[in-house]
Amino acid sequence: MLIGYVRISKADGSQSPDLQFDALRAAGVEPGMIYEDRTSGARGDRPGLENCLRALKERVVHVVRKLDRLGRNLAHLVSIVETLSRSGVGLRVLTGKGAKIDTTTASGRLVFGILAALAEFERELISERTIAGLSAARARGRKGGRKFALTKAQVRLAQTAMSNRNTSVAELCRELRIKPVTLYRYVGPEGELRKHGKQVLGA
Repeated sequence: MLIGYVRISKADGSQSPDLQFDALRAAGVEPGMIYEDRTSGARGDRPGLENCLRALKERVVHVVRKLDRLGRNLAHLVSIVETLSRSGVGLRVLTGKGAKIDTTTASGRLVFGILAALAEFERELISERTIAGLSAARARGRKGGRKFALTKAQVRLAQTAMSNRNTSVAELCRELRIKPVTLYRYVGPEGELRKHGKQVLGA
């Protein structure tokens, strides 16, 4: 049994999911078994994907046209595939750089084993750089009253960290000793400056 997933980044009508639907149907996925989202891949809340994953059962194959339609980043993608594997579900990618990936085959599982190792390595590098940068920022100290929760160095660090999709917001906030709601007063999900961040940097 095949279950498909389709995602486009914009819900304003400027993008069409037709190409993805056509590819999935050509691969044998029934129209009623295709789930859809119309949102950015960076967002964690994707109802269509969540419903799709809930519908998957053992011996079912999850089909997507391209890898970038499924995961927010490499780590997220590997996490999804590991979840599917534990449930006895395969993943099949039809086109793009991940074309012909099929985790129901030995070669497909080997490819994702390599991707999982790369994702773990990337997470470790990001964690090391973040901790080193935050330690340097704290060592600079702060003079005068605490008008803002973050220093200039910390705001710049938060910008850099948030612009990387693999950054864990929870870990970043622990290192900065702030809550996520405070972080988002300074920088946005893509690392863009917000009101407090602009004030700290004098932007």
